[in-house]
Amino acid sequence: MGPGGAPTPRNPFPTVDVVVERPDGRVVLIARTNAPLGWALPGGFVDYGESVEDAARREVLEETGARVELVALLGVYSAPDRDPRHHTQTTVFVGRSDDAIAPGDDAGEVGVFGLHELPVLAFDHAAILADYARWKQTGQARKPM
Repeated sequence: MGPGGAPTPRNPFPTVDVVVERPDGRVVLIARTNAPLGWALPGGFVDYGESVEDAARREVLEETGARVELVALLGVYSAPDRDPRHHTQTTVFVGRSDDAIAPGDDAGEVGVFGLHELPVLAFDHAAILADYARWKQTGQARKPM
């Protein structure tokens, strides 16, 4: 219970993910070392007092060692089942970086992949990258569901 006996609200956890473009058109993915396992976009939870843009840049740096320039907002993904651990709401950015990459927090490996050679992806990241590919091809963001 919250203050005054009111029920404590249950809200989705805010997260960020970044499609990090490399100069050759491929994207950066990390191999997660914590459940759920698999390859994923760099990203994570937004800290209290932090903007989503700052969280996106911090997560990319922590997980890949690269600084990223955010260039576009791809969309917001909030399906209740997108993360098997709990309900999250992610803001997905497109960023660019040509910095060297190396695995960091939660990353067993870091790799660069073409959109037609993607490994098995965690969460809803396959759908996010399909939306990204459509955005690159047409310039149109996905329509809200």
